[in-house]
Amino acid sequence: MEAFETYQTPLSSRYASKEMAHLFSPANRFFTWRKLWLNLAIAEKELGLPITDEAIAQMQDNLHLTAEQFEVAAQEEKKRRHDVMAHVHTFGTVAPAAAGIIHLGATSCYVTESVSCMHLILNGVECFQTVTPTSYFLRTGLDYLIRSLSILISRLSTFAAQYRALPTLGFTHFQPAQLTTVGKRATLWIQELLWDLRNLKRARDDLGFRGVKGTTGTQASFLTLFDGDHEKVEALDKRVTQLSGFEYAYPVTSQTYSRKIDIDVLAPLASLGATAHKLATDIRLLANLKEIEEPFESTQIGSSAMAYKRNPMRSERVCSLARHLMVLHQNALMTSAVQWFERTLDDSANRRVTLPEAFLTADIVLSTLQNISEGLVVYPKVIARRIAQELPFMATENVIMAIVKKGGDRQEAHEKIRVLSHEAAHQVKQLGLENDLIERIRADAYFDPIKPELDELLQPESFIGRAPEQVDAFLKDWVEPALADKDIQEAISKSAKVELSV
Repeated sequence: MEAFETYQTPLSSRYASKEMAHLFSPANRFFTWRKLWLNLAIAEKELGLPITDEAIAQMQDNLHLTAEQFEVAAQEEKKRRHDVMAHVHTFGTVAPAAAGIIHLGATSCYVTESVSCMHLILNGVECFQTVTPTSYFLRTGLDYLIRSLSILISRLSTFAAQYRALPTLGFTHFQPAQLTTVGKRATLWIQELLWDLRNLKRARDDLGFRGVKGTTGTQASFLTLFDGDHEKVEALDKRVTQLSGFEYAYPVTSQTYSRKIDIDVLAPLASLGATAHKLATDIRLLANLKEIEEPFESTQIGSSAMAYKRNPMRSERVCSLARHLMVLHQNALMTSAVQWFERTLDDSANRRVTLPEAFLTADIVLSTLQNISEGLVVYPKVIARRIAQELPFMATENVIMAIVKKGGDRQEAHEKIRVLSHEAAHQVKQLGLENDLIERIRADAYFDPIKPELDELLQPESFIGRAPEQVDAFLKDWVEPALADKDIQEAISKSAKVELSV
């Protein structure tokens, strides 16, 4: 069965989690078809159609396909040119008592709106099989992503707590600004991830089931089956929805559910891509500054030519895949916009690629970010050196205020500091020397009243404001409640470190 278990894309075969890859596998696809046919048969039997207990039992006993059944289905599809009918026939060969009632009253979209398949051929080579997920697959995929995202948030929260009070140079416009802390910067990443977690949960909880609606959504075939009994048709729709694990079915559909559902699901995935790209870009910039680096194995090679290099390859991979993830949402928008009347088929091939790729890509982005978060390396001495280069300029306001407190004139102090700052800037920018502003202040008699206080005025910790307290409050008031769900806590406690090949 292993050959049928893997969603064979260049991404998933190497990087996707086994659960996410299995979700979009042929084995799971056709298992789900058979489960939906079983649910329909059970509900139809309960409502009075002549379906035997033996038929139900045989269907229940043969939900999983064997390799031989896959071959039978493939041969049938070549002959019939219809994937659903090929699998109806194949299911009937192992559940002969049910052969006459499998798919009774349903249209192909009853199952293909749960999952369908396409084989993509490039240059004569079968590159991957894709699956179109709908309610069940979208919901399960979102469950997986919610769990993975929660683990990532937990890992980054541990990092933020560890470095809550470590001063670091802040940047606006990628120019030196006031100090922040390493932990506080991490909370900016986490906050966006919390919003992504909220959005994924909203999308999952909003999902409904297509139900049994017939070829154009009118339920005409089922009304015929039940001899015009509208109440039984309504009961059938509700019962199949219940058996399929959903709280409600969409009240009206065409042949398909509205493609706006795909928009609602891919939007938070695209938003997650934006968050991931920003986070990974920050790490790439910090790696250039040599302040923080992603994991780098002792035997890892950064460049084939430049042996000294430590390229942030994982973060670059995240940025690359995140861009792909953000773009996929556009496909959902365009597909929804061009649905004609009760449906067209030009959505099919597009969705069969777009939807699985979105979930697989998001899964890989999250696992890569988890790997990065679990091995982030911080270099406090490099950070301290960069602070020392910039802090004298940032401390000028504190120096002026200290002079004023000693009875000095603010404007006069400002002019003194301005002149000395320009002289120090000349040393740095024109001569490539260290920032000697503090030495110049110490050498100027004007500042004698505050010279004993200079060391205290230049303590980096006095420039980080409430950053440590903000980290503490954020983790307590926002992160802990967001991760408080029992299932999420269990997933976090059981999660192992992610090992990735680079």
